[in-house]
Amino acid sequence: MKRTHSRLHPLGAFFAALALILATAGLTAVDTGVAAAKRSNDAPIVSITGGAVRGMAVPGGFAFRGLPYAAPPTGNLRWRAPQPPAAWDGIRDATEFAPSCPQPPGPFGVGVRSEDCLYLNVSTPTLRRDADRPVLVWIHGGGWTTGAGRDYDPTKLMQNGVVVVTINYRLGALGFLAHPALASVPGGPSGNYGHMDQQAALRWVQRNIGKFGGDEDNVTIAGESAGALSVLLHLVSDGSRGLFDRAIVESGSFALTQQSLAQGEAFGQAFAANDQVGCSNQTAECLRKVPVDTLVHNFCPDAGCAAIPGIVDGAVLKESFGTALAAGRFARVPVLNGVNHDEQRVFVTLLGVTVTRGSFIPLLERPITAENYERNIAAVLGVSDARAAAIAAEYPVGAYSSPEIAFSTLDNDAWWACPALQMDQWLARRGPTFAYEFDDDNPPARYFPPLGVATHGNEIPYIFDVPDAPIQAPFSPDSAALAATMQAAWASFAATGDPSSESDVRWPSFGGASQQRVLSLLAPGSVVIRDFASRHHCSFWAAG
Repeated sequence: MKRTHSRLHPLGAFFAALALILATAGLTAVDTGVAAAKRSNDAPIVSITGGAVRGMAVPGGFAFRGLPYAAPPTGNLRWRAPQPPAAWDGIRDATEFAPSCPQPPGPFGVGVRSEDCLYLNVSTPTLRRDADRPVLVWIHGGGWTTGAGRDYDPTKLMQNGVVVVTINYRLGALGFLAHPALASVPGGPSGNYGHMDQQAALRWVQRNIGKFGGDEDNVTIAGESAGALSVLLHLVSDGSRGLFDRAIVESGSFALTQQSLAQGEAFGQAFAANDQVGCSNQTAECLRKVPVDTLVHNFCPDAGCAAIPGIVDGAVLKESFGTALAAGRFARVPVLNGVNHDEQRVFVTLLGVTVTRGSFIPLLERPITAENYERNIAAVLGVSDARAAAIAAEYPVGAYSSPEIAFSTLDNDAWWACPALQMDQWLARRGPTFAYEFDDDNPPARYFPPLGVATHGNEIPYIFDVPDAPIQAPFSPDSAALAATMQAAWASFAATGDPSSESDVRWPSFGGASQQRVLSLLAPGSVVIRDFASRHHCSFWAAG
């Protein structure tokens, strides 16, 4: 099967189908030490690069929303590196979220959407300039085509003493289109503008976060799914060196090989020549005049595409993530890395697709049966009939409750669990690494009905509230306790590089290939496991 830069992605397709699926289916005291901030009508005012901003008091601290970290990437700045924002006179209101970046309709990036979208949000437990609180910068997921910083409410992390920054970045064609005409110099790199935005946001944090009580020398970058892939990019990108001190990777193991610049630009040229885009002359001037809706809807037909797996452009990214990690060419910082127990289940069960090398691939035949089991394996995983038979023997249909569950399990092990274990091994050779598997099989529903297993995205509400999600099922008491444990562990890792040091969880480091300690995040109590590899048949996949 030919892979293209515009291929459908499971998260995009999932949200396109979400409406149909749904149709059928103690606070801490506010820190009053604000010596560094002036007040007007009990609203905090802080001076940052560009001018003064007025935020608001929230439970447990203060929030500043819609802070510009780059100039609007519009007009002649479309598909260029982010530029500094203009200064302003007076006091800028920072109590409302800025527009989300252009994207297809869906439950992420709600509210106004505009090409003028390079803003971030700061939530802080204190405004004391000498507080030196740890900082966590959250990079949202969504296939690099959907989502926004406003989708994640960091109040509970903030109440654990962390200054939290959530960011927008350019998405889809506007953020990740590669085309020779867009190169800054003839023959030079193009694409990865969304990742340039993320780097600009991290530089903004370095300049300004101290004014919000944060420590610019203690910054953790964190993300889930496509956001986790962005974290990997920053780990291996020279342009991100010195901008962060720790990294959290949630479900980011599924796309460790990126496309070449030639592949990305070939797609870009075909995209430009699309009848709706109308730039058969292949010029940047033409592309910069195309209406934003045309770019969004032709890059992402039916809200179902992604920029994943990304492009090795030679500037922002010089080699694939897996290549760099295996060779030790990455920032030597503590890393917290993990996956959910069955990432694939939501895709296989609800949409009839799988994620293979980051690609959204439909099942060959539905429903999956004992009779078509091997044919589906061969078609979806792109293996020979003999290899498919060997895989079926390793995961016999009779050992599972249904052929669909058997297929979901093997596909998850191949493209999520075992690559995550490989990442742990690479990372642990160079620095402190903490591994987890999220195993709470009764998570509260947020974006899809319960599936009875910990699947893709289920861990997010244990870290952040997601108030705009279409489902708001309550936590069980056990899951609520696990959420509190995870929030404390994430905050501890952000503070010290060790999730155990300032929390009640016992979380030893991975310890290398001979130990392979992984924390199974369970309700009501998490446990350390050493048999992650055997649970997920990783020796079998490594040998194949």
